[in-house]
Amino acid sequence: MIITRRNILVGGAAGLLTGCDALGKNEDFRKLLALGEKGNFAIQRSLQDRMALAKEFRPEQRSPVFRVNGTHEPRGQAYATHVAEKFANWRLTVDGLVARPQAFSVAQLMAGPKRSQITRHDCVEGWSAIGKWTGIPLKLLLDAAGLKSQARFLVFHCADKMGFGTPYYESIDLIDAFHPQTILAWALNDQPLMIGNGAPLRLRVERQLGYKQAKYVERIEAVDDLSKLYGGKGGYWEDGAGYEWYAGI
Repeated sequence: MIITRRNILVGGAAGLLTGCDALGKNEDFRKLLALGEKGNFAIQRSLQDRMALAKEFRPEQRSPVFRVNGTHEPRGQAYATHVAEKFANWRLTVDGLVARPQAFSVAQLMAGPKRSQITRHDCVEGWSAIGKWTGIPLKLLLDAAGLKSQARFLVFHCADKMGFGTPYYESIDLIDAFHPQTILAWALNDQPLMIGNGAPLRLRVERQLGYKQAKYVERIEAVDDLSKLYGGKGGYWEDGAGYEWYAGI
């Protein structure tokens, strides 16, 4: 039997605990996640088509309610001002190891090519929800910026401040970055993203667990390694709670 996070979620951890903080402090759960990581990474990177698509669903299969999880609304005046301005002055910066640093307004992103996909969001807490996401393919933003040859990872810097004021952050490798279903989403179920779901922009990297789907994305940084990023493990939960960096499902 192949041990995947989906096996773990459905077969064991579902309903075990509630909340990412609680899960992160549970040593048994952390061991379960670690158990599945190496096998998943090997399969998805070596045996499967690297561009294999996550399953997409029919419109009538969407969940009646798409649960808000994690940050419900970023703290601070800066984000409150953006909300009051309806995100007219929000900018998504793409920088780091790129030839042409970029800054996109939300309006520019919404006016560009878009992709819609109805997919299932799987959370480490054991719940899932199906929703229709619409946004711009990340590949197009990276092509505009021109990744340098040294770039190996993308770091997503977010507007929501976590414990001790640290902004949420996550990272993926270039294989997932250029995957056709990896988008910067600005709509859920044909409506602009609600604040609780990550307005105005959130990452959708459909072959990974929910904590990789960074909300409130305001900067994408191309880097050559992750060791200098905060705790060095590539993400907020990875550094703070021992979650595995590769969250493939």
